[in-house]
Amino acid sequence: MLGSSRSRHRLTTALAGFGLLVTGAALQVGTAAAPAHAATTYRVLFDDGHAEEAGNADWIISTSKPDPLAQDSSPSSETDWTGALSSWGVALQKTGSYSMKTATSALTYGGSSTTDLSKFDALVLPEPNTLFTTAEKTAIMNFVKNGGGLFMISDHTGADRNNDGEDAVEILNDLMTNNSVDSTDPFGFSIDSLDISSGYPAAISDSGNAVLNGSFGTVTKSLIADGTTATLKPADNSAVKGLVYRSGYSGNTGAFFATSTFGSGRVAFWGDSSPIDDGTGQSGNTLYDGWNDSGATNAALALNATAWLTGASSGSSGGGGGGGGGTCTSAQLLGNPGFESGNTTWTASSGVITNSSSEAARTGSYKAWLDGYGSAHTDTLSQSVTIPSGCSATLSFYLHVDTAETTTSTAYDKLTVTAGSTTLATYSNLDAASGYVLKSFDVSSLAGTTATVKFSGVEGSTLQTSFVVDDTALNVS
Repeated sequence: MLGSSRSRHRLTTALAGFGLLVTGAALQVGTAAAPAHAATTYRVLFDDGHAEEAGNADWIISTSKPDPLAQDSSPSSETDWTGALSSWGVALQKTGSYSMKTATSALTYGGSSTTDLSKFDALVLPEPNTLFTTAEKTAIMNFVKNGGGLFMISDHTGADRNNDGEDAVEILNDLMTNNSVDSTDPFGFSIDSLDISSGYPAAISDSGNAVLNGSFGTVTKSLIADGTTATLKPADNSAVKGLVYRSGYSGNTGAFFATSTFGSGRVAFWGDSSPIDDGTGQSGNTLYDGWNDSGATNAALALNATAWLTGASSGSSGGGGGGGGGTCTSAQLLGNPGFESGNTTWTASSGVITNSSSEAARTGSYKAWLDGYGSAHTDTLSQSVTIPSGCSATLSFYLHVDTAETTTSTAYDKLTVTAGSTTLATYSNLDAASGYVLKSFDVSSLAGTTATVKFSGVEGSTLQTSFVVDDTALNVS
């Protein structure tokens, strides 16, 4: 009933009187994401959506995108695929244990595109030259947090190949320090603003390290041909470790190659793009064959690191082995989604789950009715749900907002909807409508966790606003 103030003595079943106040934090992290890939196929996505081909750069595994197999389905040499990273791609392809794609548009996580991060075990960022958007940074960070591998390859400061005012040092540091997931030095290192002209950085001695001593060979040295290093901050992330150091450096400074972890995922950093350049590529580019440099072991370093990031090799601490994708059984996960079982499964403030005729349910007899008292009041409704690793997930519900407020500009009464630690939306008396409206949100970033879906309604001191929720669903596929 439009504008009617709600009585505290509502027509509800006895069950509604036993609603409990919601407790606990909004996010409850459960078991870490399990490997989502098939037993012998490790999925690697190479980014080419951020000016990786600008200027003399040619940081692609093949000119056939997204699928390099369209250029040659059975490559045997680096020239069978065209790109300065073709040696890297061909070497992985020849093992029979890897599949690769190239992303040419915005990076997403939890979407339906063929290059969505949820379908891969590792993401390679080979010297990006344009900033990642806010949404992309959220996608990348959640991908790693949920078990994905991230390979960040920088270049020296000032290597602004597309002249947009940003270089890889700035872009990768921005990813780590200016994102919505964790900007408090999440990986435990920052990239130095340096231009080191040359050198052969040496690997540390660590026979048990899977990156330095993996199935693709033993790493002894790498190559700097105008590159940079990283400063490590183990106080921020104890998992960070320098593996290859600039001559004369050790410990927390001068790390040319470093690894770390974040959430269930793994991270690798390399301070120069020259080591991954195989000297072949598209006509017109000035390339440098660092991949086959006889004074270094760059191929072994790149390939061992890829194996570690994807989970194909074990070794030092970390997650790895899948930030999404794989098989997922389609299902609706919320219990008592239409509230027809009364005050069960959900945790709710007293009287929220009701069959009162004063506000109609969208279907059936029951709904969740938050606020509507015309006085200062707070109601909550929540349910914890485990979202399987590797699933795409969508939260939906129908919302009817009924208010006695007459303002067209001030939000006096508000309903906030959260999933885990993420605020999905805030509605108010300004969203009043005559009927129910479908609301839908992508919550795939929560795959592999147990998260709380929560509705919080806060009403002001005068004039009622009712927030009525019905027919909820959390669908995974």
